[in-house]
Amino acid sequence: MNLIEPFGYVFFQHALLASVFSAIICGFIGAYIVSRRMVFISGGITHASFGGMGLAYFFGFNYLLGAAVFALVSALVVEYLSKRTEVREDSAIGMLWSLGMAIGIIFTFLSPGYAPNLMSGLFGSILAVSNTELWLMAVLAIIIILFFIQFFPAILAVAFDMEYASTHHIPVNFINYSLISLIALAIVLNIRVSGIILVLAMMTIPPVTANLLTKRLKPMILLSIALGLAGNVLGLIFSYLLNLPSGATIIVTHILIFGIVRLCISLRETHTA
Repeated sequence: MNLIEPFGYVFFQHALLASVFSAIICGFIGAYIVSRRMVFISGGITHASFGGMGLAYFFGFNYLLGAAVFALVSALVVEYLSKRTEVREDSAIGMLWSLGMAIGIIFTFLSPGYAPNLMSGLFGSILAVSNTELWLMAVLAIIIILFFIQFFPAILAVAFDMEYASTHHIPVNFINYSLISLIALAIVLNIRVSGIILVLAMMTIPPVTANLLTKRLKPMILLSIALGLAGNVLGLIFSYLLNLPSGATIIVTHILIFGIVRLCISLRETHTA
């Protein structure tokens, strides 16, 4: 098969653009998630958003809108409960995770017929990304970039030393609530790329790989974007050539990149020992 051929198709060009925006979004947000050790929180928000998808399908509106509302509400509730009440953070996440999935399952069951958009949301379909979704991803990427540029010192303090941030007049609550909201939106807009089931891997594997190479947040973000873009594009090409599901193939590609980087580091350490 001609390797250049798919690049001539509009749907493939859209998928490549989505890969670029996804890499930028996940690079910034993923690096923060990994630095703050918020992977479990992100997983809870991801699965809670399924409730919004089920409701959206039942009532006949766009599933991304339903997922966004549920993800944002879940993120803000987790942040509030973990900081203002006696409910432990992991307990709040577990309850919202279960509630979102339960609501999604119930309303999917009540909806007549087959739900193609719902299946796309669960497993991802980057080749079917729409112009509207591309614009939304582009806008979110710009918002995230501007937010990190404007508040990077505060984000750095909150990510690595919350006590220092609290005692040095840094707007901790503003940073926390803003970033948890951006995490929720990042998760929802990446559902199209890899689906609810795999979106968390999309946001954590490139930053974890980058973290093998650097411990500083700024280089980690840049490396995460580069690694994410490489994995997204290579996975997209592999999925097209091998006729495999795009979301799953992209994730496997990211895992392979992680394995190669880890192996290279181990070989270098062995050689220098």
